[in-house]
Amino acid sequence: MTAAHLKEKPVRDLARLAKQHGVTGWHSMRKDQLIRALIRKAKSSRVAQAGGIRPSLKAAGGAAVTAIRDAEVARRIAEARARLQRVKSLETPPEGGKAARAVRDRMVVMVRGPHWLHAFWEVAPRSIARAEAALGQEWHAARPVLRLLELENGLQGAPSERVVRTIDVHGGVKNWFIDIRHPIRCRVEVGYLAASGRFHALARSNAVSTPAGLQGDTLDAHWGDIASDCEKIYSMSGGFSPENNSTELQELFEERLRRPMGPPASRSAVRSEGEADDDRADDFQLEVDAEMIVYGATQPGSYVTLQGEPVKVQPDGTFKVRVDLPNKRQVLPIIASTADGVERQTVVLAVERNTKSMEPLTRGCDDF
Repeated sequence: MTAAHLKEKPVRDLARLAKQHGVTGWHSMRKDQLIRALIRKAKSSRVAQAGGIRPSLKAAGGAAVTAIRDAEVARRIAEARARLQRVKSLETPPEGGKAARAVRDRMVVMVRGPHWLHAFWEVAPRSIARAEAALGQEWHAARPVLRLLELENGLQGAPSERVVRTIDVHGGVKNWFIDIRHPIRCRVEVGYLAASGRFHALARSNAVSTPAGLQGDTLDAHWGDIASDCEKIYSMSGGFSPENNSTELQELFEERLRRPMGPPASRSAVRSEGEADDDRADDFQLEVDAEMIVYGATQPGSYVTLQGEPVKVQPDGTFKVRVDLPNKRQVLPIIASTADGVERQTVVLAVERNTKSMEPLTRGCDDF
């Protein structure tokens, strides 16, 4: 053992060697003092070795170095296994600042616009243990994924479900945004996919339909902005659909927004004695009006009019204007002329609005 070799070791390893080989006062020595003391001890040990008094300090030091190396390798292996376990486990992590509650398996998919789905899931620890037992030897090579299932005939749980996409995810998260290129009716499931292709599902979502490209383009892709568009997102995600028999979507919205979601429940208000039904009908009113947006494109620099009124044309030739939609039939001529006035094109847009007011309905206590 040389001085250069000892200088590469940390102080705690030098102190351990000094203690093992009986260096007096090792606990109060600095690093350079420990190195000199160990070198002196090694020299005295070589002298004693010729007389067979004690084993070589070099052999003892080599054994200590081997033990330290083995301990370091074991520590790194344990850290790597723990890191892989965290990446693989889909167990729902606790949320900071919130009271602990029992987690149950559930998955919800929300439509965040024509090109984005927002998947949210919660998985209990016992479900991870069941997945490991079910996959057996395939568990070690299995990876956590999301599967996008297209519903070809709109029936949930039918053989027409087709896997159109598999997305690799990782542990420690419970939200994922999925990009959608074309309008689709689908649902999502989360689970583990083995190397053999075998899939073990942990939770399955509600069925949703993404809108066409011009519907909901302004929706943001962050959970914190759901509050401003909650009714629209809830509706596009199937919340108001009578075919949606899953309660996870409504429960999730109510938990996050801390208010009821969905259509108002049928409940009877407490009435005072002598309050008449016709008085309540007179107090409750509903007024509806409508507007229409007319948009199009023409040659840049052209002059456009709608019903004789000029319309602002953007530098790229596009235009957009809001038009009142009264309760009647309208014929709207749209005329575009080139900048020099040589060419002109006319498009006639015929629209009709037919608004009907239904008779008011008042329910009594006996109707509930």
